[in-house]
Amino acid sequence: MSGGLFVAVEGPNGVGKTTAVARLADRLRANGRAVHVTTEPSDTPLGRLIRTSEGSLTGRALALAVAADRYAHLEAEILPALAARKVVISDRYVQSSLVLQRLDGLPLREIWQHNAHVPPASLSFYLHHTPEVLRQRLEQRSRRSRLERVGSPRRELDLYDDAFAFLAARGWRQARIDCRDLDPDGVVTQLLQHLEQLEP
Repeated sequence: MSGGLFVAVEGPNGVGKTTAVARLADRLRANGRAVHVTTEPSDTPLGRLIRTSEGSLTGRALALAVAADRYAHLEAEILPALAARKVVISDRYVQSSLVLQRLDGLPLREIWQHNAHVPPASLSFYLHHTPEVLRQRLEQRSRRSRLERVGSPRRELDLYDDAFAFLAARGWRQARIDCRDLDPDGVVTQLLQHLEQLEP
C-alpha cells in the first residue's frame, strides 16, 4: 500500500460502518499511513442539505442530488487526497445509491446512469450481519431516517447483494465481510488483511 488507496465501506443501516471506518483509520495511522476519512453525503453545503432534506426530497430528485454531491465530493476532496498518496476511507459510496435509491422506487439501471462516470474504489467492503441483529440496533436509535423506515434489514441485505453482483460484472474490486462472530477490532483486522493483498 505504497500509493494512494480509495477504500469504500458499505453495508446496511446498523451494521457498524462508521465504527469500522474510524477504527480502520486509527490502525492505518498507527502503521504510519496518511489517512483521509470522509463520508457520503459529503460534509459540504450540498451534502448537509441532502441529509437534512432526506425526509422530503425523494425519488429521482434525491438520486440526482446524491449523484451531484458525489461528483463534487470526488473533485474537491477524494481525488486530491489520493494524489497526495493518502488512504481515503469513505463511509458509503456508489453502492449506497444502488441500494437506497431502489428503496425509494428507482430502477437500478437508472441509478447507475447517474453514477456511471465515477471511478471505482480501490476496494469496496460490504459489511454483513443478520437481519435480527440489524433490526435490534435500529430499534435502539432515537431517530430513524425515512429510508430506514421504508426499508428493512432483510431488504437492504438483498439489495446490497444485487449491487455487489452488478458492480462485479463491471470489474469493481469488492470484498464481503461477515461480521456475525466479530467484534469491531476483528472486523478491522479482516479489512486490513484484504487491503494487504493490494500490495504490488
